Amino acid sequence: MVRDKILVIGANGQLGSVLSVALQKIFGKENVILSDIKPNPLFESHFEKIDAMVYDQIEYVVKKYSITQIYHLAAILSAAGEKYPLRTWRLNMEMMLNVFEVARKNSVSRVFFPSSIAVFGKNVARSKAIQTSFINPSTVYGISKAAGENWAQYYFDQYGLDVRSLRYPGIIGYKSMPGGGTTDYAVEIYHSAVKKEKYICYLNPDTKLPLIYMDDAIHATIEIMQTPIENIRIRTSYNLASMSLSPIEIALAIQKIHPNFKVDYYTDFRQNIAATWPSEIDDQQARKDWNWQPKYDLTQMTKIMLEQLEKKYKKN
Repeated sequence: MVRDKILVIGANGQLGSVLSVALQKIFGKENVILSDIKPNPLFESHFEKIDAMVYDQIEYVVKKYSITQIYHLAAILSAAGEKYPLRTWRLNMEMMLNVFEVARKNSVSRVFFPSSIAVFGKNVARSKAIQTSFINPSTVYGISKAAGENWAQYYFDQYGLDVRSLRYPGIIGYKSMPGGGTTDYAVEIYHSAVKKEKYICYLNPDTKLPLIYMDDAIHATIEIMQTPIENIRIRTSYNLASMSLSPIEIALAIQKIHPNFKVDYYTDFRQNIAATWPSEIDDQQARKDWNWQPKYDLTQMTKIMLEQLEKKYKKN
């Protein structure tokens, strides 16, 4: 039996650093090759430096290890991307197309490409964005993800490349810091609570957005990649849902454990981005096609986040 050989591109990121460890537990460290533009001392072995803007660097590693699956996680996110829109478009698209082309030409059997709720825009139903909602993103990050979804469909239709994708909500986890997204507050707020600092939130207190706890995001990613190909019916990107929360709801959950925690609200450009996104996602297609079910709610997530961050800060 031939073992899968996995390549994770963008292993140092918020999602990649956690997903990499989960994949190593499933497939074995020797079968999961981690890569990023900079080495990470936390990864003990099987790390390759890859600039995904350079096609040859990706192809070299794919050939060297006979890679069968690629998780392409490298991207500039929504809030960070608005500072340098043309650079964000160029990097996000060129990195993705390099991965798709390497996979197509080197018999890589499966590719994971992350999309985002950033593909939705002002014309989406904010109360419930369905799988087939019209997408007209308002950020260059969202535009690049919407284009990427169409390229994923194209590569499947034209070349049979098995690209799979999820439209992630904002991801909340304690193991790594977020990297420039509009929902970063939902991680930062827990750090402030543990450090006994007042948190200054850049969104309005009642701005409700789709969010997901990191462990749910990880198991959704692994589940969709392990689903039989005949069950994958969406070749752009699947809606993925878990919780829909506002800053005030998270603050209140934290205050049940840290009653003295305080939040002030001073909005910036990220509020304008959030206003174009849906407050809730309909993910019935994912539940139907590959039995997606989230496991964590706000209470469980808050308890874990505070406990784990307290341990982390005590060590430091």
